[in-house]
Amino acid sequence: MDMLVNLLNLPDNSPNIEKLKQEGFIIRRIRSYELSILRRFVIEHFDEQWADEVSASIANIPSTCFVATKDGKIWGFAAYECTTRGFFGPTGVAESMRGYGLGKALLIACLHGLRELGYVYGVIGGAGPKDFYAKAVGAVPITTEGPSFYADVLKKQS
Repeated sequence: MDMLVNLLNLPDNSPNIEKLKQEGFIIRRIRSYELSILRRFVIEHFDEQWADEVSASIANIPSTCFVATKDGKIWGFAAYECTTRGFFGPTGVAESMRGYGLGKALLIACLHGLRELGYVYGVIGGAGPKDFYAKAVGAVPITTEGPSFYADVLKKQS
């Protein structure tokens, strides 16, 4: 299911980023020369299709992917405008780093990025943790009939 977010009512992300900074994390845009590192992280912790999607975010200038780093390593990522305009995702945090608030800070950073591009509403495509998105940014389900943007996804071939 996709979800809709009003980008005019986004929370301020600076308290989240400051709290994470005290824990040693940095939230920032990925740089083009870090693409291989990002792809390896996404494949190791999630899947190859997500790695393909985030690769597209690097082609945007500025990049439309944020990462959470600590000690010179990526521990989470979130991207937007990868596969289609106005969409947030994919996003993920390494299982060992969940609970710090990385996902929320990355989400809000990306949604602010969508707003900076001129969007008033953003779509969270194929939203997984619906309650998380509703609580973090007031996202609501899009309840229209018909196929999702991701309905005709190619299957992995062996």
